[in-house]
Formats: sequence, structure tokens, C-alpha cells
Amino acid sequence: MEAAHEIKSGTPVEILFVDDEKNVLQALKRLCMDEDYEIILANSAEEALEVLRNHPNLGLIVSDQRMPGMTGSEFLARAKDIMPDTVRILLTGYADINAVADAINKGGAYRYITKPWKDEELLQIIGDAVKRYSLVQENKRLQEIIRKQNEELKRWNSQLEFFVQEQTIEIQNKNKALEKLNEDLIKNFKNSIHAFSSLIELRDRRTGNHSKNVAEISTKTALAMKLSSEEVETITVAALLHDIGKIGIPDVVLLMEFDQMSAEERNEYMQHPVRGQAAVDSVEDFRDAGILIRHHHECYNGMGFPDKLPGGRIPVGARIIAVADFIDKTVRNLDKDNAVEITLGKVRDDLGKMFDPQIYPFIEVPVREVLAGITRKSKANMIETELNVSNIQVGMLLARDVKSGTGLILLSKGTVLNPKNIQALKRYYQLDPSKTGIFVLVKR
Repeated sequence: MEAAHEIKSGTPVEILFVDDEKNVLQALKRLCMDEDYEIILANSAEEALEVLRNHPNLGLIVSDQRMPGMTGSEFLARAKDIMPDTVRILLTGYADINAVADAINKGGAYRYITKPWKDEELLQIIGDAVKRYSLVQENKRLQEIIRKQNEELKRWNSQLEFFVQEQTIEIQNKNKALEKLNEDLIKNFKNSIHAFSSLIELRDRRTGNHSKNVAEISTKTALAMKLSSEEVETITVAALLHDIGKIGIPDVVLLMEFDQMSAEERNEYMQHPVRGQAAVDSVEDFRDAGILIRHHHECYNGMGFPDKLPGGRIPVGARIIAVADFIDKTVRNLDKDNAVEITLGKVRDDLGKMFDPQIYPFIEVPVREVLAGITRKSKANMIETELNVSNIQVGMLLARDVKSGTGLILLSKGTVLNPKNIQALKRYYQLDPSKTGIFVLVKR
């Protein structure tokens, strides 16, 4: 076994910040000036590679994505080859899913952080990454101790047995800490998927929270059908990202109804499920979801697109997402008190043609649960008023979509405020302030 690099007790962990903008580097350095870290700055990926050669015990790399010469994701991939134990974080100011996917899949990135960052959150992420690195190094050190003790065991078996057991318990405790950090990584990965979903909807601001609604309906339906946990997870991811291929559609086509498009425009629109699958295919864990994204516009009678698959040849997850997608779009376009019931009637009329008849009995209840707030029934005897974010209260009903200053839809109209989403709104209004207050419905 190759001996692990040993970090002496009390030695500050070395952190490398890489950015082609010197003011950003200085801001990051100032942010960490009160922390027990050794900060190293590099103004380019090439300079950073030279730093790696001279600092074999580097614990953390935080690299910008958009840099001349070599991108952040390319640099992190090379850094992984040179120093695989070093924790890597991508810093980006762009909603570039391919760059993030490369950073995670090829560069082994621990996290990605968007610009502008919030100082407190960035410090917390850096702290977690440093802990992760320290635990990995400590675990290697303990593994090396066990190896040496096993050699000694050949001569001193009776004496060393107690010490081996003691070290094994210590390693188990360290591994539990690593498992906890891994659970946090999975949670952050899921949050990243939700973030991608919100960015996708910036392409069509008429359908705020559409992906979220489709995912919630699809997930509840899959659970009601008693699909496996792996299938449910794949369906959830695919539903959140089912419209990712629309990013490449021109605005003029995206804003048109399908029956108003020319043949050329329809052909362009009908490519988005294929593009969606291609966009996520570079992330190995997303490939099963990519298949569902490709086929969510197939029809049960084989007249859909892009592959004209019929009936049972369409993956069950894609059949579920197809119904949920149609229902959410139709309900919000009708804007009537009985919009949900009218839409479910349309679905019943198309069973066996557009939609799988076997799915309908499982989707009725989830649809009513998720889409009840979109109808106008909850608005009776209410008037709209604009409030400062500090004045909103639990139980209030949103009269309009809540958007951040840059246009990201935070909550859709019809949402009932609770402590969790109120806290999230206050956080976003500090990070990306809106030009308006929050419009809610109150009793007359």
C-alpha cells in the first residue's frame, strides 16, 4: 500500500483559489482571512497546475469555470489525475449544465457554487469540504497504522490484538463521519437538479413551476403504482428535467402553440426530447432518466415523437410524465374554477390514443392534490395586496408568481405560504432582490 500524505496536527489546510479575475481572488482571500487556512491564489489554470506540483498536500481547490485557455471543468479533470484526494469545487456564474456535468463526472467535483455567492454559505461549503479532506487523510493514516500493526502481529500477536481492535473502532467512527458527509453530498446533488429545473423554466416564463408540478404528480403516481424506489427516483429526475432540451429552441418557436407552427418549426420543436436526452447523457447517473426524457412525447397509439413508439414499448416513466405534462399545461391555460375536472375529462377522452389507460386510475388523486392551488376557487372573497417580504405570514395565498430580481421563479401563484418557503423567500430576496414586493390574497 502506498503511504498516505501525513498532515501534522495543527497544520492549516492549504486551499487553492483559481480565477482569472484578481478582484474575485482577493474577495475569496478576504473571506477566509479569519479562518485557519493557508490560502494560495492562481490567476489561470496553467498557473494553478504549477501550484499543484509544488504543494502535494493541497486540501481544496475552488476554480472558476469561465477562464481563458482552459475552463474550470477541464482544469479540475487534470487536477483529479494529479491529486485525486484533493476536494474540488467549481465556481460559475453561468447556468451551463454541460460544464457542471463535466466538473462532476470527469473532474470529480464535490460541489458547484454559483456567482454571486453568499459569504456565509460559501464559508460553510468550504468548511465542509475541508472536513471531508481531513477525514479522508485521517482515514488513510489509520489504514496505514493497521497495515503496520498487522505486520507486527506476526511477532506480537497476543500483545497487539487489543490495539488493533481499538484502531478498528476508531476507523469505524471515522467512516461513519464520511458516510454522513456522503449523505450531505447526495442531498446537495438533488438540490442541484431542482436548481437546473428552475433555470430551464427561465426559457418560458409563462409556465412557472411547471417542471416542479410535473415531477410532483409523476412521483406521487409512481408511488401509487408501487414502482421500485429506483424507478421512482429516475422518474422524479426525468420529470424535473423533461423540458431541458427546450433550451436550444428559438424564442419565436417556443412561444407558439404546436398547431400554429410551420412544418419546419414543428420539426425544430420535435427535436427537444432528443436534445434533452443528449444533454444529460454525459452524467452516468442520469442516463436512465434521459431515456424517459426522450420518450415523454410519445403517444400510446404510436403517433407521438421522436420515435413513434406504441403502447408498452414506451417506458412506463415516460407514459406517466406525458400525462402529468399535458395536465399541468392544460389546467394553467384554462384558468377556471373547474379547470382540473375539465382537463381530466380531456385525458379520459384520449385514453388509448395519447395516454395509457392503465395509468389514469393512479394519477387522478395526485393531480387534484398538486394542482388544487392553480384554480380560482381559493380566491373567493379575497383581494390582492402587495407586501414587503418581511411582512408575509404563514397561511397567506400567493396571488402572483414570485420572481427574483433576475427573473427566476421562486414560487408560483396559488402557493400557500409556510415557514419553510417564507424562510427561502427571505433568503432569495437578500441574494437576488426583486423589484417588487410579494403579492398575496387577503380577505376583503
